[in-house]
Amino acid sequence: MNDIVLLGSTGSIGKQTLDVCRAHNIRVRALSANKSVELLEKQAREFSPEYVAVSEKKYYGDIKSRLADTEIKILCGTEGLCSLAALSCGKVVNSIVGMAGLMPTLAAIEAGNDVALANKETLVTGGKLVMDAVNRRSVRLLPIDSEHSAIFQCLMGAGENRFSKIILTASGGPFFGKKCSELENITKEQALKHPNWSMGAKITIDSATLMNKGLELIEAVWLFGATHEQVEIVIQRQSIIHSAVEFEDGSIIAQLGSADMRIPIQLALTYPKRLPCLAKRLSLFDVGELTFAHADEETFTCLAAAKYAIAKGGNAPCTVNCANEAAVRLFLNGRIRFLDIGEAVNGALADVKFTENPTLSELLETQQAAEEYVLGKFN
Repeated sequence: MNDIVLLGSTGSIGKQTLDVCRAHNIRVRALSANKSVELLEKQAREFSPEYVAVSEKKYYGDIKSRLADTEIKILCGTEGLCSLAALSCGKVVNSIVGMAGLMPTLAAIEAGNDVALANKETLVTGGKLVMDAVNRRSVRLLPIDSEHSAIFQCLMGAGENRFSKIILTASGGPFFGKKCSELENITKEQALKHPNWSMGAKITIDSATLMNKGLELIEAVWLFGATHEQVEIVIQRQSIIHSAVEFEDGSIIAQLGSADMRIPIQLALTYPKRLPCLAKRLSLFDVGELTFAHADEETFTCLAAAKYAIAKGGNAPCTVNCANEAAVRLFLNGRIRFLDIGEAVNGALADVKFTENPTLSELLETQQAAEEYVLGKFN
């Protein structure tokens, strides 16, 4: 492991990935961002990658001008991201937000690159396509999400021993314990105040609606070969137990740690080695107590929709994901209410045409149909 390609370098996961690269002298061969060209320029000048890409083509001229005095090659658009993902490297780190991460993930796998995956939408929308490609190309797909990294760590060394259940933990977000009547007038500022984690805006809203946990359930099914019935969601308010695995003999193995994403990021980059980490060490004395509760699917209907979607299969998970992405954008722009997000997701699930074994082009059609449904509903 001597170099990486980092997709989504200016987001929360991307910036923390670069913290790990600084700490362990990991070479960054390429960087990409959506539109934060000023930060992207700063990162490029520090890490001197061979390539830089912006996903939005309208920022191509800006970043090209900013880096004109360097030898860095500048790319743009989905094609540019896929070109970076296909570069020969130790690992491709995909921390792009949303379904936009799917095609670069497939490009990385087809090029024979191992992928450190923080883009959960890759597996939510195209799980079968991605896992078929992983198996065909014999590459590693290493999870960065704290929960999936925890499950991965619990299974390390398990050998032929099989799990009977995956225990997927959730903080419960800022509105744990509240009912629909208490969420009618929730503001963007309130929804963005996560009690334990510092994350990007989209994933923070997903945590507030519990959609994030629904997406993670779907991701866990694909990553670990589980059925949806084998994944149990448990609210763990302190975010100390990041997830656990129950084995056939009833033994439960859990992974604990501080709420710092640099721990799972670093493991994905340095696996199978564990190296000293910048994260604060966990003190169980400071934690004091750990609590557990059920998730409220009647109030947080996004979670219920995600569970229904993975049970149905086909393009249903893609539908709920893409409807959610569109609805979250509208909420962040002040165009819909907080509870409208769940209404949009469930409505799209009922409205968008179901396809049992979707191709990549059919998944892209599903994305368009789900987005059009949401925009039409609230126009």
